[in-house]
Amino acid sequence: MYVGRVEKLLSFYSPIPMCIINAQGKVTRANSKIAEVFKYDGIVDADIFALTGIKLPNIIGAAKDSCALYLNRNDKNFKIVTSFIGEGETASILMYFVDVTSFENLKELYNDDKVCIAIISVDNFDELTTSAGEDREMAISTEIDKLIRCWGAKLEAAVTRYREHLYELVFTHKSYQKLINNKFSILDEAREIETEADFPVTLSIGIGVGGKSPAESDAYAQDALDLALGRGGDQAVVKNVRSFEYYGGKSQSVEKGYKGKSRIIAHALKLLMSQSSKVFIMGHKNPDMDCFGAALGIHRVADSINKDAYILLNEYNDALTEIAKDAKETGYYQFVSSEKALSLADANSLVVVVDTHRPSLVESMELVQKVQRTVVIDHHRRAEDALPNQILSYMESYASSSSELVSEVVQYACEKKVLTKMEADALLAGIMVDTNRFAVKAGVRTFEAASWLRRAGADLQNVRRYFQADSENFRMRAVCIANAKFYENGTAMSICPGQNPNSQIVNSQVADELLTIKGIKASFVAGQNEQGKTVVSARSLGDINVQMVMEKFGGGGHLNTAGAQVDMPPEEILDRIREALEKQK
Repeated sequence: MYVGRVEKLLSFYSPIPMCIINAQGKVTRANSKIAEVFKYDGIVDADIFALTGIKLPNIIGAAKDSCALYLNRNDKNFKIVTSFIGEGETASILMYFVDVTSFENLKELYNDDKVCIAIISVDNFDELTTSAGEDREMAISTEIDKLIRCWGAKLEAAVTRYREHLYELVFTHKSYQKLINNKFSILDEAREIETEADFPVTLSIGIGVGGKSPAESDAYAQDALDLALGRGGDQAVVKNVRSFEYYGGKSQSVEKGYKGKSRIIAHALKLLMSQSSKVFIMGHKNPDMDCFGAALGIHRVADSINKDAYILLNEYNDALTEIAKDAKETGYYQFVSSEKALSLADANSLVVVVDTHRPSLVESMELVQKVQRTVVIDHHRRAEDALPNQILSYMESYASSSSELVSEVVQYACEKKVLTKMEADALLAGIMVDTNRFAVKAGVRTFEAASWLRRAGADLQNVRRYFQADSENFRMRAVCIANAKFYENGTAMSICPGQNPNSQIVNSQVADELLTIKGIKASFVAGQNEQGKTVVSARSLGDINVQMVMEKFGGGGHLNTAGAQVDMPPEEILDRIREALEKQK
């Protein structure tokens, strides 16, 4: 009786729109002002979900937690405040509809006028201009400048060119939405500029959004640009308070013709090693030949200055068995487990990480955290999560492999050609495995590194021995290729049956083989390792960016070579990859 009187009084005297619903979600009372919200003759006995689209459990939850709900009706925005009338399961719920349209409009205007900052870098500007004659050099520079300034004018942005290859744009968040809608068409327009080089004009764009101040947005933009450059360029990366977003990334990274950076890195690495008590070298978990070869190369640099060096080697698959056995039999290299390395390390030690830069993939993240002095040498495109405490970083996504980068570093770091035959073989094997025997992503510098390794004593016949597969893996490859499925979009997919300790190697080999089929642009192969984890290998001829596909599942790699490890069945991950490819169109 008392509750009924309260409901009647509230509905009569309430100065704002309100209604009362029962435990079943039916409207029992409403005042006359409710017509401002619902343009109906009467809403009594109507279902609240039918009226608002808000489910009854959500309304009950909001009343319990004193949380507000929101509704858009009749070009107005309403904040819904709820509370219980009565107690128990039969209690009614009072709903007030507060008009917050003016506030929301003001909020939208404020957000639209917030400052966004973009930093644009012209990739390989020096290579573009030097490859052209004097007349054409000026023309190319002018065309690029015109393109960026016209793009800025469409955004109503302030454009500043503060270096030959660097621009900064300041514009509003409202203009930023235009960028998202047209998916950064300037990236495609830049590639259409005529040059005399054998590679197109590409741009790297870093955008900072949502900073509390222009300075914070500028810092976001610089972080985003660094990530775009580290991922190979020809793309836009947006950083906001919570995350990164990626657009573009259709072109292969252009190889740099000069080796000045290798020389600088080599001298800096030797200096850091000389100032350290011990050097620990490690790569990623379940290392491959590229990772192993690069580790042996860095060991040679440490040995050239008589510094104690240890190589972390825990578990590895069958593909590394032969080369690891040969290296151990020399008795020269100190291979240690993660536990042993932690016991040996001190604050003045140095950790050199090769062939990865992600915390989740290194052999021992505990060692990185203990030493807090890290050098990274990697050829993969930069990911959001990078190792902390980096005092030196050599990340070049144009390179075929980490072994290629290390081969150049060794040439400058060691005064004499002191590379042993074991190290030359390992580095050449590392280059060959990541280039699929010089068939993929092998540039001029790749062949120069291979040539130097041959002169240093690398034996091709011995290297071929490291690539021999056992009969079981050979049969498994044949089954996977035979069971492959082909799709109209130019992709091939296959599943390796059962659990295979060498699934990572088998999958990658099958993916490479599927790319040799006419009409296939990309291949994806999934199979489970002995721990039951699904390993995915992805390959592409360049038309499809497999790196961006694999990143959606926690993996990564390059535009045409990538992979991931997931906790779902092979059939499910391939279905999800197909969905991701459809969205990428």
